[in-house]
Amino acid sequence: MSPNTDNKEVAVPVVLVHQGEGLTKESYEETVRRLTGGKGLNSPADWPVEGLLVHAAGEAEGGFRVIDVWESEEAVRRFGESIGPILQEVGVEAEPKVYPAHTFVSA
Repeated sequence: MSPNTDNKEVAVPVVLVHQGEGLTKESYEETVRRLTGGKGLNSPADWPVEGLLVHAAGEAEGGFRVIDVWESEEAVRRFGESIGPILQEVGVEAEPKVYPAHTFVSA
């Protein structure tokens, strides 16, 4: 891999982990329904904003958990603007944890 020599800022993938107060399988499914206009999630193209690299959701120790990897902090911000009001409407109070990925490997 060659170093970035053109002085352009390189986007770092961002990990989003959401779990906690109000986030259940039912609230997740209702959020997805509202977010996609009932289409569901079958590919990253189904999301209302561009930039999603990976999405997984399921039951975990401590409750339902959602894990996303986004191409940049800007993409996460745009997504937050779309999903924030929906999460409030369905009663999800927990705030997601967002941090830069140290390593991201994709198939």
